[in-house]
Amino acid sequence: MTTKRAFLILLIVFFTASLASAQSIKNFNKNNKQITKFDNLGNAVDAHDGEIALFNGVYYLYGTSYDCGFEWGNKTAPFCGFKTYSSTDLEHWTDRGFMFDAKTPVWQTRCDGKTYGCFRPHVIYNKKTKRYVLWINVYDNRVGYRVFTSKTPVGPFAEVKEPTLAVNSDMPVAGLNNGDHDTFVDDDGTAYLAYTDWRTKGSIVIEKLSDDYLTGSGQYVKSVTTGETEAPGLFKRKGKYYVVYSDPNCGYCSGTGASYRMASSPLGPWSAGVKISDNSCGGQPSFVSTIKVNSETIYLFGSDLWNNAAKNEALANFYWAPLNFNDDGSIKPMECMQTASFTKSKSPVKPTEEFITGCDIGKNIQRVQSFTASKTGTLKSISFTTFQTGYPDAGLSVEVFESGDNGKPTGVALASITLPADSISWSARNAVVKPNVAVTGGKQYVVIIKSAATKGCYGFAYSDLLMEAKNIASISNDNGASFAAENNRVLKLGVEIR
Repeated sequence: MTTKRAFLILLIVFFTASLASAQSIKNFNKNNKQITKFDNLGNAVDAHDGEIALFNGVYYLYGTSYDCGFEWGNKTAPFCGFKTYSSTDLEHWTDRGFMFDAKTPVWQTRCDGKTYGCFRPHVIYNKKTKRYVLWINVYDNRVGYRVFTSKTPVGPFAEVKEPTLAVNSDMPVAGLNNGDHDTFVDDDGTAYLAYTDWRTKGSIVIEKLSDDYLTGSGQYVKSVTTGETEAPGLFKRKGKYYVVYSDPNCGYCSGTGASYRMASSPLGPWSAGVKISDNSCGGQPSFVSTIKVNSETIYLFGSDLWNNAAKNEALANFYWAPLNFNDDGSIKPMECMQTASFTKSKSPVKPTEEFITGCDIGKNIQRVQSFTASKTGTLKSISFTTFQTGYPDAGLSVEVFESGDNGKPTGVALASITLPADSISWSARNAVVKPNVAVTGGKQYVVIIKSAATKGCYGFAYSDLLMEAKNIASISNDNGASFAAENNRVLKLGVEIR
């Protein structure tokens, strides 16, 4: 006999599966706070400084993972690897796993905190070889890159021979030679690599690649920009070539400028630079992807909304919106959009919840969410979104109480469970505890999330759009001595009752 289950989910995300539904992406809420993007399992998307690519009608987001605790400049920090997410509508993402196994000693030696790190995965497809080709930026060799191939866009990707490039080929191994890059395939199948030359303090180089896309050809143009730039995004529109870049360059900075240049050929000559944003909508330019939404071609600008060089860049968000062009082909100045629209369709779009993350659980601060039991039975599990930052020195505890007035706990704890600190991720992910306590249908209960940590903090996700007036989010600033309700707020938390 099948066991019947009753579920109460305090926040519901509406999913769609049709490419035709791709009409908008939310970047900020109505209060201009950054919205965290979650995948279909309720975990924050953890793929940064990469790109979005379109293959066979499916969008793929490639990026660097920070979830395991990578910190740039921290010699003890591990390398987390590169991740892939897929989507049919640019809004709802499925975690497709890691592009290759980065836990091996070889990759930890190449990319962990004792090095400059490894970044910026970019994938292109070679129609001749029928292989997807991945370029990543590294700093353990002379050329500054390693190359991989795969039969599928999600991998696993296998490393091939180390590439060679024309610029900085005589410089010391493992130095700051070449940096942030982009890969681009022209209409005739010719591929190019746009990359940052650190020996000229951040000028952009564009080099034609070999027919198999695995190495440079020796044909290149230097000084597309004159220095103090990085993160090029190369694309083509109506016969004209564009490179958009970070202006100036700035590692893990929030709010750097974006500029572009134009040419009639990838190898130039290139025009003077024109600035289209002073702050890249709170981030740093990462890519421009040419993608199709319905019958329209859009040029999707992406910037990483870095945590401003904070130690936990797993919390970095994203800004994605299409570039707009004048009749002469020039790019219009960017207007930062709370919601970026992609199509001209006037049909309504299904809403999705706008989740925001915060981090203050620990020391004297506790977070609280009440819920009403949907049936009499056993509270089998509680799932909630959390993360750690600042190396908390104690675990994260979850307690269940009966609810008194205004969603405050009353009586003794019905259940108390502590998760060890090393079980909590650096990016916002679902954590699950199993109280296995009896609850009564229609009765209200309280979940308290707290920690005895004296340093660092644990995070939470929330929405300031209250869906059920009787379910109350509260905060305690005095280690549980008192609780204050938070107006219009509900935590991203769910319970399972059987």
